[in-house]
Amino acid sequence: MIFSSDNWAGAHPKIADALSAAAGGFDSAYGSGEWDQRVRAKFNEIFEREVSVFYTSTGTAANSLSLASVQKPGGVAFGHDEAHILEDECGAPEFFASGGRLCRVAGEFGRIDKAMLQTAIDLFPEAGLHHGRPAAISITQATEIGTAYSVEEIGAIGDIAKGNGLPLHMDGARFANALVTLDVTPADMTWKAGVDMLSFGGTKNGCWMAEAVVLFDKTRAAEFAFHHKRAAQLLSKSRFVAAQFEAYLADDLWLNSARHANAMATSLANVLAKSNRVRLAWQPQCNEVFAIMPGGLKTELNGKGARFYEWRKPASFAEPIGGDEVLCRFVTSFATTQADVDKFAGLLR
Repeated sequence: MIFSSDNWAGAHPKIADALSAAAGGFDSAYGSGEWDQRVRAKFNEIFEREVSVFYTSTGTAANSLSLASVQKPGGVAFGHDEAHILEDECGAPEFFASGGRLCRVAGEFGRIDKAMLQTAIDLFPEAGLHHGRPAAISITQATEIGTAYSVEEIGAIGDIAKGNGLPLHMDGARFANALVTLDVTPADMTWKAGVDMLSFGGTKNGCWMAEAVVLFDKTRAAEFAFHHKRAAQLLSKSRFVAAQFEAYLADDLWLNSARHANAMATSLANVLAKSNRVRLAWQPQCNEVFAIMPGGLKTELNGKGARFYEWRKPASFAEPIGGDEVLCRFVTSFATTQADVDKFAGLLR
């Protein structure tokens, strides 16, 4: 009953097999091999245009290098209050941006409020030498609390980005989970809605260690390459990342894995909603579920083998949480089974 994180899940067997297949023989290094070329062609296919793809070893690297590549002196990037870049990356986006800053923007259920975003941007007029100037906007899809931006919401933020001359970055650590929830194409959820750069995550959805930065404007690639190399993210044996992505993207494995994870989250949410010992905090849209329970019950469930984390209350969550209660996060993955959910339901009963 592992609901701590989708990072706890191993690699999908098909991806493990692909790694084994790539282990023998020789292939050109540093992104120039046959594996890399096939994967680049696949990315072009799924995004319905030519894109530039740069592998990274972590999502932190993908997010940080994306923002660093568009930073400028005095630059400020805007993200949601609870975004990963602001809460969980140990200052890496600022570090790689050589002093760039991040500005928090509020919004309900993990999504940036577009009116508040424009207000935040207006606090940094381009000519305001002493205050700094806007440099980028970043959104998280799916969000840190298991919700998803609709295509229309992304488009509205894309319009703000374009109106202010700013690039729009999408942190897609759980990109596939949001995509299958919305039932749209990768193109619809990214560049057609105004996204310029995407951190494309595979690790949480069944890869061993495969993340990528996808640039929808190929003219940015030459400059990005220097950021990529300087940050020690230009992997010599890149075929081992390419092999993962080739298996991940083949035969809709990535989408089917995300659908399964989301379905398990829905099943788990139903269990929590029906219990008289806990209450569901809000309806999940992807593969993260949040519930409120007595602290003693959390300790009891943990002691019986259920693994999940206590979570900080989002600023926009208005419902009161009692002094003896805690907000908890449950995350499902491609490896979660219905038997895991049923066993947890039994513990609650």
